[in-house]
Amino acid sequence: MAITAILFDKDGTLFEFGATWNAWAAQVVQVLSQGDATLAGALAEAMRFDLSTGSFHPDSAVIAGTNREVAGLIRRVLPESSLEEIEDLLIASAANTLLVPAAPLEALLDELAGDGIALGVMTNDSEVSARAQLSTAGVLDRFAFVAGADSGHGAKPDPAPLRAFLEHGGHLAGDAVMVGDSTHDLLAGRAAGMQTVAVLTGMADAHELTPYADVVLPHIGHLPDWLRQDGSEQPGRS
Repeated sequence: MAITAILFDKDGTLFEFGATWNAWAAQVVQVLSQGDATLAGALAEAMRFDLSTGSFHPDSAVIAGTNREVAGLIRRVLPESSLEEIEDLLIASAANTLLVPAAPLEALLDELAGDGIALGVMTNDSEVSARAQLSTAGVLDRFAFVAGADSGHGAKPDPAPLRAFLEHGGHLAGDAVMVGDSTHDLLAGRAAGMQTVAVLTGMADAHELTPYADVVLPHIGHLPDWLRQDGSEQPGRS
């Protein structure tokens, strides 16, 4: 089956999750706590971020949640701040975060586009953050479709934003692939009727992702080899 379109998740897929977002979380906690160690601990616990190791717990809502969802958790610790104020801070800080690519992006995306594959990004981050980060990485122009949880299509695991991508490019669901690092990504892909590819550059392991993926790859750099396989060799859904 020929693949005509690939929709990527952003964090943990195009970009290494831990290498990018651990430092961001530490900074957010520092800014919001204003030097109060007790408050910093409470904020870190709300985000499920381990201050001692400087890394997220696997069950953190930050991994696959929206900025609004994360803001809601933080507001439980900072009730004097509005949800909108916290969300705006998260979006602004994320937009300026230096992301670490999971693979050499320009070469990979150009190779896929050269094979006639349309490319898109759907993230549960905000669209403005996604566009800013993709622009900083020098690859924004490679994507015909970029959407965030605030773009009007909904958020994963709802398949609606994935269907918006398909409709935008006139792609058949069966000829398109959703690539992601979380069950949110893969569940949305399955619900949209797309093929699903899991990558291990996020917080979830292969055991967690395998039930929802047609294939599990170490990182997105392995996509071209998987796509070049004969259709009969590509793992299919049962």
